[in-house]
Amino acid sequence: MIEITEEDFKIGELIGKAKHPDAGAVVTFLGIVRNDGIVGMEIEAYTELAMQELERIRDEALGQFNLTSLDVIHRTGTLAVSDNILLIVCGAPHRKDAFAACEYVIDELKERVPMWKKELSEDGGRWVDG
Repeated sequence: MIEITEEDFKIGELIGKAKHPDAGAVVTFLGIVRNDGIVGMEIEAYTELAMQELERIRDEALGQFNLTSLDVIHRTGTLAVSDNILLIVCGAPHRKDAFAACEYVIDELKERVPMWKKELSEDGGRWVDG
């Protein structure tokens, strides 16, 4: 599943779905809004293009690594400190492929997916480079 949403997600449900009989490992990455002197974050996406690029990245990861499942959910909208931003769940027969695929997905997402983050502070906000 690839999803871009303003809604929070249920981590346990996605991990449960990744627990496939052929999977010996499930690796997750959970990105959250951290307190870097900010009160929150606004995330915007060019949703149609972002979904296409996330699907390409998923397909590439499925082709490069021996996976049983791969799910990515990225949130948009206004988020507070400690809110979930991103969840990647990779299931694989062996841990090395699960870890490698998870790292590949986050690295490619950061590089290629059209999303923008604005850090919100008491004084206003600033767009984050990248």
